[in-house]
Amino acid sequence: MALWVIWLIIGVVLAVAEAFTLTAALGLLGGAALITSGAAAIGLPVPLQLLVFAIASAAGIVVLRPIAARHMLRPRLERFGVDALAGRTAYVVDEVTGRAGTVRIGGEEWTARALDEGLVIPAGAAVDVIQIDGATAVVYPRE
Repeated sequence: MALWVIWLIIGVVLAVAEAFTLTAALGLLGGAALITSGAAAIGLPVPLQLLVFAIASAAGIVVLRPIAARHMLRPRLERFGVDALAGRTAYVVDEVTGRAGTVRIGGEEWTARALDEGLVIPAGAAVDVIQIDGATAVVYPRE
């Protein structure tokens, strides 16, 4: 079997292994093996093929892996779901106390409670959604 085919098989096996680990390291080694497969196909001797593999692997791990890791660890820029409701304005439908009430947030009615136990917020008042606790909006009256 030709050496370039062996390097090609090694590259594909490493790429498949990367799909299971998601570390970016095995994929970079697979890419280095594919580059080495090209070097073997043009007829470089085995010692030079190993040197190409070592240089391509080192370059991938030292240069590309930190860039890939930085992109994978980016924080989410947009909030969605119930996390997006915190900070929005709601309107009281039924009087809100420290234990019960109903508010309308963006067209949906939510059960609600006031942030302060002793606070009573009348119907029709505008409130800020402080957080969502389970299926209950914790609100505070707007100033």
